Amino acid sequence: MNLDFNKNEDINKQLVYELKNKLKKVFLGGGEIARKKQHERGKMLARERIQYLLDPDTEWLEIGALTADDCYIEHGGCPSAGVVTGIGNVSGRQCVIVANDATVKAGAWFPLTAKKNLRAQEIAMENRLPIVYLVDSAGVYLPLQDEIFPDKEHFGRIFRNNARMSSEGIVQIAAIMGSCVAGGAYLPIMSDEAMIVDGTGSVFLAGSYLVKSAIGEEVDNETLGGATTHCEISGVTDYKHPDDKSCLDSIRGILDKIGAPLNAGFSRIASKPPKLDEKEIYGILPSSREKPYDMMDIISRLVDDSLFEEYKALYGKSILCGLARIDGWAVGIVANQRKIVKNKKGEMHIGGVIYSDSADKATRFIMNCNQKKIPLVFLQDVTGFMVGSKSEQGGIIKDGAKMVNAVANSVVPKFTIVIGNSYGAGNYAMCGKAYDPRLIYAWPSAKIAVMGGEQAAKTLLQIQKAALKAKDENLDEQRETVLLNEIMDRYNKQTTPYYAAARLWIDGVIDPLETRKVISMGIKAANQNPITTPFNVGVIQT
Repeated sequence: MNLDFNKNEDINKQLVYELKNKLKKVFLGGGEIARKKQHERGKMLARERIQYLLDPDTEWLEIGALTADDCYIEHGGCPSAGVVTGIGNVSGRQCVIVANDATVKAGAWFPLTAKKNLRAQEIAMENRLPIVYLVDSAGVYLPLQDEIFPDKEHFGRIFRNNARMSSEGIVQIAAIMGSCVAGGAYLPIMSDEAMIVDGTGSVFLAGSYLVKSAIGEEVDNETLGGATTHCEISGVTDYKHPDDKSCLDSIRGILDKIGAPLNAGFSRIASKPPKLDEKEIYGILPSSREKPYDMMDIISRLVDDSLFEEYKALYGKSILCGLARIDGWAVGIVANQRKIVKNKKGEMHIGGVIYSDSADKATRFIMNCNQKKIPLVFLQDVTGFMVGSKSEQGGIIKDGAKMVNAVANSVVPKFTIVIGNSYGAGNYAMCGKAYDPRLIYAWPSAKIAVMGGEQAAKTLLQIQKAALKAKDENLDEQRETVLLNEIMDRYNKQTTPYYAAARLWIDGVIDPLETRKVISMGIKAANQNPITTPFNVGVIQT
């Protein structure tokens, strides 16, 4: 081990420590007082409900834990957007679980709550996974209703998805374990089966106060929409349970009896750990995003038995492509090479940059994986496509377009891990969020932006200087430095993985040692939805 390795290791372990501390705070939800109130009412907390529902000793993959991080501060914050979502095993069956956290603003829906719920439904639909809703919500957060109610990807889309999933045979089970108000009442009742907890669960289109103001009727919430009303009088709900645990036991019983899913047929054999030590990733990954490193050193610590069958190893070397296994699953890996490489002509290629030859190679490899029905894994550390007259004359736009086309039209499931830089069109070509990866996670070392911070800040400064000059104002050197630093600080904050995770541009930030788990659970989910769409890239640039 050398000094650089030790320095990298210290910094990357510190980043992971900061991530875990941030998650600990998020997992507290609305705080100890709100948690205590839930328990006093005989209710379990959202994560307690999930833990009880999951099969013992099985993995839980949380999705969107950092959603709304550092957002809605003027409204008191909204940890995890007030809802817990993820993938886990219930009665031996992999499911998506959505649980409102009533400790956060009584489970009220913020704009990012709706976005997170839609993401959970998207994952269920893409993989044909059963979805369980543990409902405990006061409904839309009224001060922000204009940002959550009327648009295509707002609150109403959730009920549209309920209907579409039902028509496609994707199982939906809802448990009303607290409040369920107004439009939100449709979510559990549009599910295949709805159950309610006596004494704490209630569901109605309008609560007692609104009923009083609307039609003058005086009625309490329990009579209006409690378990007795809906299980014995209206017939709206299907099962009545005395407490949270018996309700969750009932869900387990139903899922235990549903038919087996169809199989997509992705190849899996017995899992083997990497031969090389995974923990060495901390020392290999440079402390600075500008420093080069050999991506092969990372790959060999992520794949089974450290075996990687490289495709076109001597051509287009700024992207690594090849076949491997992760937790037994066959995968095709597309990864940015971060060290400087030299081609046969003696030309130096900068690490992390996509050149024409590497784009060509990646395109062909992606097409091969679709031909062979092999899921794709993208390891991003990309600064973009090569620029300059030589690249333009060589047709870099044409070659980049081919790669983007292949990624966009790929029908095998795709999984993206943002290891380092994820800049500009490189983000797109390497299967960024806009290209429908089944899951997309980042390491704490990631940077996601249209371009690098320094270049962006200098460009923004020039724009501001031009605007001031148009008003006959000039910047002195000191003010220019202050302004540049302000722009840099703002831009650097916006490029962190936490900023991206807060807005659900990525599904979460993970310890590098969780990468194999994320990919394996993702492929297991994808394997439950057979590929029925033929692979076709349409008109491709030649």
